[in-house]
Amino acid sequence: MSRNTSDPLPDSDLALAALDARRSVPPKQLGEPGPDEATLLRLLRSAVRVPDHGKRVPFRFLSFRGDARHAFGERLAARSLQRDPNASEAVIEKDRSRFSHAPLVVAVIATLGPDKEIPESERFSTASCVCFALLQAAQALGYGAIWLTGWLAYDPEVGTWLDLDAHERVVGFVHIGTPKLDAPERERPDPHALLREWTPT
Repeated sequence: MSRNTSDPLPDSDLALAALDARRSVPPKQLGEPGPDEATLLRLLRSAVRVPDHGKRVPFRFLSFRGDARHAFGERLAARSLQRDPNASEAVIEKDRSRFSHAPLVVAVIATLGPDKEIPESERFSTASCVCFALLQAAQALGYGAIWLTGWLAYDPEVGTWLDLDAHERVVGFVHIGTPKLDAPERERPDPHALLREWTPT
């Protein structure tokens, strides 16, 4: 139903308050409880409502919970050392604990492949929108979240662990949990400085 243009405009600050309050929470500041299976599916139900040219649904999900997060971290630590035998213990430990902080990590995977009608870049953009929508959905239900990539998102060996085929790519790992503190606000871009109106020449 379209809005009656004779009605007064809503208070835009109030209407957009949830979007204006969105911020990322570092994984180390995300604890229990995390979303249970039913809540995760509810979050994803909102997250999949993204622009999708051609209705290709070019994405899928993998979730990491419990001990599986730590097992994945052990693999990451071993792979990190394999990639760089001179890596410091601090670097190796960082990779080992990547998935151990937030109680839930969701990998968003772009499923691309040949398509004569929809460019790959558009389909990848759709999958990227899912990551952002998932962040918004998580915060709307009181959780904290952050969208991360890192070397593991692009490493072919990690891709085999995730059972990626030749036409799939990791868009990001979305870490979700209960914030241990209020994430500080940071400086945001000024839309006025970024906006120009096109005029014919």
